[in-house]
Amino acid sequence: MFHTTKIIIILTGFLLISCVSIQKNNAQTLKTGAEQTALYLPMLKGKTVALVVNHTSVIGKTHLADSLISLGVKVKTIFAPEHGFRGTADAGEHVANGIDKKTGLPIVSLYGSNKKPSVAQLEGIDVVIFDIQDVGARFYTYTSTMHYVMEACAENGKEILVLDRPNPMGHLVDGPVLDKKFASFVGLNPVPVVHGCTVGELAEMINQEGWLKDGVKANLKVVKCLNYKHSTPYTLPIAPSPNLPNLQSILLYPSICFFEGTEVSVGRGTDTQFQVIGSPNPANGTFTFTPVDKPGAKNPPQKDKLCYGLDLTKVDARKEGFTLKYVLYFYQKATDKTKFFTSISSFDRLAGSDDLRKQIIAGKTEAEIRATWQKDLEAYKVIRKKYLLYAE
Repeated sequence: MFHTTKIIIILTGFLLISCVSIQKNNAQTLKTGAEQTALYLPMLKGKTVALVVNHTSVIGKTHLADSLISLGVKVKTIFAPEHGFRGTADAGEHVANGIDKKTGLPIVSLYGSNKKPSVAQLEGIDVVIFDIQDVGARFYTYTSTMHYVMEACAENGKEILVLDRPNPMGHLVDGPVLDKKFASFVGLNPVPVVHGCTVGELAEMINQEGWLKDGVKANLKVVKCLNYKHSTPYTLPIAPSPNLPNLQSILLYPSICFFEGTEVSVGRGTDTQFQVIGSPNPANGTFTFTPVDKPGAKNPPQKDKLCYGLDLTKVDARKEGFTLKYVLYFYQKATDKTKFFTSISSFDRLAGSDDLRKQIIAGKTEAEIRATWQKDLEAYKVIRKKYLLYAE
């Protein structure tokens, strides 16, 4: 009797140690929604599926489309966002419909004139799965694609399943909140430049806040990431688009994307996209670079011109966060300020209103400009808190 009890105690102790070990391992292993197939495969049983995916939609090294097909899921259509299914198209470049050579599935572009799935394109579909890596900036168009897909699903009685992925800028909420009068494909919803949400959280917010057309509600389900917190530093395993090649470019992107509406190059056509900024004005600084034609950057701004400016490759971009100092610096250095904004409409759409441009022209400081958006930003933070799926 004594020996039996001893064995049980030893075995119980072993089990407790094993459980603690498993828990520690789990705490260290971040899993995306897509990786947790056991959670969502039952939702797909006996249903016909469409995928909104691109080159980032992988489980390990295997594309989600290939994984689902191998698991017996009936996939009918692939919807492709900006940059295409394989992620090689230039920003703003036409993405054509086609056939995926590996799976034989039809690819329907959701970029260009057809941003929202039509009734015909959703015919015979039961569930639409959205699985694309976002970067956490309002003007990054993958979440606009998600918005329109949710809207189409709501209008046509289709389920939508979002497989969540970490936000590399999930720790930050900052910038001016979009004025709905300036809504466009580079900003559809009243969120700040850096919204601090994963795509799953943003989908819940869009749905429940009534931001879809006519306030329709989608039949939405989100498969959460495992062991993720907003404060968790996250380096994307795959570059999300041709001109955001690494984490540094992603962290700088919200602060310098405004230059897309100005004479200043953000490094498209170099190997340090969104990490160098400059124009042909020597007053900008001693650092130089020359944009040239490259895959994913055809006819880049200031092509073949020597640009003077700043090298941001070594800046601590995570610590710096979102800043206006770069756009203010280059505007102040501009020799002809009337030519600085090469596309007023583009700049205003990126900023989410015409306030920022007018404030820059008026010579406002960053602190003065920031003060004008704080009320809206704090109101957004209250809304955001309702939809957080992960601890801060």
